[in-house]
Amino acid sequence: MEFREGQKIRPVASGGKGLKGIVAGGITGGIEVMITYPTEFVKTQLQLDEKGKAKKYTGIVDCVAKTIKERGFFGLYRGLSVLLVGSIPKCAVRFGGYEFFSHLLQNDDGSIPTSRRFLAGMCAGISEAFLAVTPMETVKVKFISDMRSGNPQYKGLIHGVGRILKTEGIGGLYKGLPATVVKQGSNQAIRFATLYSLKDWYTGKDPMVTVPKPLVGAFGAIAGLASVLGNNPVDVVKTRMQSIEASKYKGSWDCFFTTLREEGPFAFYKGTLPRLSRVCIDVGITFMLYDTIMDIFKKVWR
Repeated sequence: MEFREGQKIRPVASGGKGLKGIVAGGITGGIEVMITYPTEFVKTQLQLDEKGKAKKYTGIVDCVAKTIKERGFFGLYRGLSVLLVGSIPKCAVRFGGYEFFSHLLQNDDGSIPTSRRFLAGMCAGISEAFLAVTPMETVKVKFISDMRSGNPQYKGLIHGVGRILKTEGIGGLYKGLPATVVKQGSNQAIRFATLYSLKDWYTGKDPMVTVPKPLVGAFGAIAGLASVLGNNPVDVVKTRMQSIEASKYKGSWDCFFTTLREEGPFAFYKGTLPRLSRVCIDVGITFMLYDTIMDIFKKVWR
């Protein structure tokens, strides 16, 4: 499809590049989550940990040690099936959405200013929040929170989702939606803008210069670092709003102010270190894998 703009002919986003992004993103998501899930598990456990008698862990090492002692090494993969099933569509929507929105926002010569990459990333993040991340994260957090209780009620993925739908309805899968939209929108806005700014810096914006894949991974890790430092408080609120005990909060803002009042500002940076390690590895691997797969698609998928 094309439209005429003055005397210029500019292609409209036909969905071709977006479709490649969807497929490449789905493949990337499945591989990445298998590598990084234990750090996500530990991060969630520490974010759910509260002060007082209910506090269960003293830190990352203690959480890992107690989990392995109580449930074995694969206890660190509790809830993996939820994240694995969800990560494929999540990455598919993320990268397909970014390719689609960035195509819409590009200049006539195909260039995209950093501000528009930021906007394209934000749109992609909001899309994935609605279509994949919120229900996936809600189920994952409920599974991990359920494991912490004295009497676990979920026997598996299908049983757990069935129980949530039966007791809470479809809305039970969309707990913490506002916080998740803010988190994912800001995440992808920061990450895509940072990654492509670093790639432009390396190449001097010369399309003939290729960024080595290990360097793409390093740039991705830096992009992940920037996103964590920018929105960890939102992640803490999201996690607590999706837990089994979320009913004690009236909403995301109430969760924020209650946490601030009862635990202080540093509570919003609980789990930062494991999240930081996971996200840097995650985003680095994800962008490197995606870049590689898209290069292959350029050769075999015309």
